[in-house]
Amino acid sequence: MAHVPGPDGPLEVLVSGSGEPATLFAHGLAGSITETRPFGSGVRGTRVFFHFRSHGTSVAAETPWTYAALEAELLSVRDAFDARRGLGVSLGAGALLRAATSQPSSFDRLVLVLPPALDKPRTGRALHRVDVMASYAKKDDAEGLAAELLAEQPEDLRARSVVQVWARQQAERLLQPTVRRVMRDIPRMCPLEDKSALARISCPVLVIGQEGDEAHPSGLVHELVEAVPDAQGKVFGPGGVPWTSRAELRALIGAFLND
Repeated sequence: MAHVPGPDGPLEVLVSGSGEPATLFAHGLAGSITETRPFGSGVRGTRVFFHFRSHGTSVAAETPWTYAALEAELLSVRDAFDARRGLGVSLGAGALLRAATSQPSSFDRLVLVLPPALDKPRTGRALHRVDVMASYAKKDDAEGLAAELLAEQPEDLRARSVVQVWARQQAERLLQPTVRRVMRDIPRMCPLEDKSALARISCPVLVIGQEGDEAHPSGLVHELVEAVPDAQGKVFGPGGVPWTSRAELRALIGAFLND
């Protein structure tokens, strides 16, 4: 993998494919390039995957974690490859959404997978869950953290080896010092100051959610479809992203970004 200059230091990137269009892929908190790559499996052209700060071999920036800072990192990679299409997952979706409202002409097509918030922070059980995970992280308890992550998955999926491996890997990434310090803060942040800014987005947008995901309320899909001038939404059943509807998900994303 290579690196490109970011606002606070080098950001790790992986480029696959070639030609036009170029599509940027942004992961979620404690996510990775490896986890994001399947979303691009049906996408033509150049696919640019990158790691935000403190992920992979990207800089472990000591500056405050804000959506503005993440937006700046995303735009650094976007500009390096002139990627006019983008896909963001969770935290990455928030950063991409902020970039699209601040620089509406920068993108031709966007996919937002499991957007976490708009202009209001998460509340209720979603925040309680994060606080519980943060307490495990504070104790450096990878096993307890993995068990908590696994318990949040649909009951009929927890015995799958791929889901269990994901939970263990996610736990290890959440225990990284710079990520651990912001675990309680990130869910309390919003990518937008006012969701009226969504009206600035002129490019087509595909919003993807799933039922029963308290950290990524499916109601946000409907809010975004109503607020963005040219948007369409798809809500999968519980565990549909990414476990049970992979083929349909990839086909949906490929058809939209290849248009």
